[in-house]
Amino acid sequence: MGETARWLTPEEQHAWRSFIRLQERLGGRLARLLQTDSGLSGADFAVLVHLTDVPDGRQRYQDLGRALEWEKSRMSHHIARMAGRGLVVREECAEDARGAFVVITDAGRAAIEAAAPRHVEAVRELFLDHVTPAELRVLAQLSERVVSKLDDDRP
Repeated sequence: MGETARWLTPEEQHAWRSFIRLQERLGGRLARLLQTDSGLSGADFAVLVHLTDVPDGRQRYQDLGRALEWEKSRMSHHIARMAGRGLVVREECAEDARGAFVVITDAGRAAIEAAAPRHVEAVRELFLDHVTPAELRVLAQLSERVVSKLDDDRP
């Protein structure tokens, strides 16, 4: 009938809560700095980073939403707001009438190029300057392993 929960040990709970606190505080601080310094939200920056990482600065809505782990409605609303500010445009897909692309504009490229140096500086100040190279390698390995498992389990 009902399975019993596999409760966290005190050590597991401490590690998990510390990780969540780090993620929330660091993400919040970086987002506030981005907004103040560049007028971009953390979500704007994430979209623009993904678009600058792909050829031609264009990605299918569905693929971009999956990469960001966003629901369809959030994706639609946020991209519409970014398009209204001239950072991206929506292009219909000629091969698939139901599909569409999100494409970075020159203004979007200029915005991320202006924001990126201060963002990288903040990442260094708030995070990288406080971990050793060995800790950074362990964090990267751990993150890649968990993300790989999450990708394998994606519906």
